[in-house]
Amino acid sequence: MPRPTLSRSLRRTGALTAFAFAAAVAFAGPAAAHAEVEAEGARALDQDVALTFTAESESGTAGISKLEVILPEGITPSDITYKEGPKGWKFDPTERGYTVSGPKLAVGEDAVYVVTVRQLPDTKTLVFKTLQTYSDGQVDRWIELEEESAGDGHGHGHPAPQLELKAAAPGAKAVSPTRTEEPTTAEPSTSAPSTPSAEASETAADATDGDDDGMPVALPIGIGAAVVVLGVGVWWFRSRRGAAS
Repeated sequence: MPRPTLSRSLRRTGALTAFAFAAAVAFAGPAAAHAEVEAEGARALDQDVALTFTAESESGTAGISKLEVILPEGITPSDITYKEGPKGWKFDPTERGYTVSGPKLAVGEDAVYVVTVRQLPDTKTLVFKTLQTYSDGQVDRWIELEEESAGDGHGHGHPAPQLELKAAAPGAKAVSPTRTEEPTTAEPSTSAPSTPSAEASETAADATDGDDDGMPVALPIGIGAAVVVLGVGVWWFRSRRGAAS
């Protein structure tokens, strides 16, 4: 084989080998899994909004068995209603959000579930930090914000699920707080009648004190009557003695 032809063949073989190696390295890297939340057309202050969460599996040996969500400011656990999810999974509120858990899913199967929010807060972006637990105890922490989720520079970070909201509809208003957030009315209802009761007690006390301090009206009348009767008796007695003598 002429030397120019051999040289071209070697160069071509080297190029193919380099391409095959690069492809192998690329496909050998970890898959870019994500945890996401969706609500088509969601606007700030919308009510009874269905949120669909998807947590992609990153494990090749264990199935997802639990998801813990930390709610953003403006949404409380009592605002969340569980609609549907993997078979056998249950919803439980926590101090900072909620958990959805149950029998482990098949290896490689993503966890998808839906919850309803009583009302979305008046904001532009909602971040739902999520802890994803597998049946072998491994935990994927989908808690990074956008500026932190670059990871190694190749998109292998763990960004938290984020929901972008449109501006509130004209005339939309925040609904009344949930029952757990309502201010208690026990103190006003207890203290409100205290003032008239105190006034009534003081009035009764004043009336009683007035009777004790003054002389009863019947006493001088009784004394006067006794004096009259005594005088009449003395006059009658003297008249009888004068007649007898």
